[in-house]
Amino acid sequence: MEALEGLKVLDLSRTLAGPFCTMLLGDMGADIIKVEKPGTGDETRRFTPPKWDGISAYYLASNRNKRSITIDMKSEEGKQLIYKMAKESDVFIENFRTGAMEKMGLGYEQLKKLNPRLIYCSISGFGRTGPEKNRAGYDLLLQGYGGLMSITGETGGSPVKTGMSLVDLTMGIFAAYGILTAVIARGKTGKGQFIDASLLDGQVSLLNFLVTSYFATGKPAGRMGSAHPTIVPYQAFSAKDMDIILAVPNDGLWAKCCQALNWGDLLTDPRFKTNEDRVTHRHELVYFISKRLSLLESKEIFACLDAAGVPCGPIHTIDQVVNHPHVLSREMILEVEHPIVKNLKMAGFPIKLSDTPASLKRHPPLLGEHTEEILSELGLFADDIEQLKQKHIVGEYKDFKSSI
Repeated sequence: MEALEGLKVLDLSRTLAGPFCTMLLGDMGADIIKVEKPGTGDETRRFTPPKWDGISAYYLASNRNKRSITIDMKSEEGKQLIYKMAKESDVFIENFRTGAMEKMGLGYEQLKKLNPRLIYCSISGFGRTGPEKNRAGYDLLLQGYGGLMSITGETGGSPVKTGMSLVDLTMGIFAAYGILTAVIARGKTGKGQFIDASLLDGQVSLLNFLVTSYFATGKPAGRMGSAHPTIVPYQAFSAKDMDIILAVPNDGLWAKCCQALNWGDLLTDPRFKTNEDRVTHRHELVYFISKRLSLLESKEIFACLDAAGVPCGPIHTIDQVVNHPHVLSREMILEVEHPIVKNLKMAGFPIKLSDTPASLKRHPPLLGEHTEEILSELGLFADDIEQLKQKHIVGEYKDFKSSI
């Protein structure tokens, strides 16, 4: 048995936050029906390069364990198909501009009349209320607008985005959390509800201790490179042969660090006795540590600190991470059978459940690959489906190459 087996999700989302959310639900057993525009589909199908055997790697990364159907939602017959699916669904998820779904007759108030148990998750850049509700929102915009870029980069340097789409991906996780919370609530009340999931709200939430620190001091955090505003030493340093991480989050580990590396003078120096002292005298301490570590090979540093239980390690590149023996032993790289892409690999399941583990059931679907299958489940016969195709209400799924 899978944890979310029997949970049917009607997914009208595109790009990243919504598709990542539904992939997480699909990994745990939910039936994800991905509704796409005939002919073009999810815009990430065209986020290239890179391509893998002609298919967008960006699209492949967040769309496993789903079925794809193509529907012209602006047509009346297309909307009727959505209504039929919504009646039988547990969850409806979308990320269109504010007001767009209501104009199409697919807003929450409209759909809950058809299905009072429906959980409707709406993902947007700025939320469905407030003065900025009509603004479009993409990850980069929200990294800037939500303060993330003001604290990312080197001290005194220009704003820098994170190396991956942190705002979108974390909102996908938040949205999945909200949906599952609503599922539990529905088990108690028998009713669905509306979930307003905003990229900006998610980013503000991730600021976490920096928000409270600002209100405590009146001073906003700034860019500090790899350093931490309230812990020292807790950053990247350069060993003789490579860059490394040294993470010493408390006084006990600081003592172990100094003892392991024979830094008795630093351990007894009153400027560095407590973490608060070390934060106050950050620049002096970082100077001493940087100078000493630069004379040592990384292997020598790791051997000493690992034996003492002090957190440290290399700064890996992506290729080193995905081929690391520990990552592979944790089954964090999946090999996926795909009708076009040979030897497709992607990031695996981050949560390991002992009794109801995540599983790989479907490759990222080709555009409209399951249109006939899904329509048949709605009770439509072959002639009905053929008429919908001829009217271009649903897309024609011909072969794999035409459906990339």
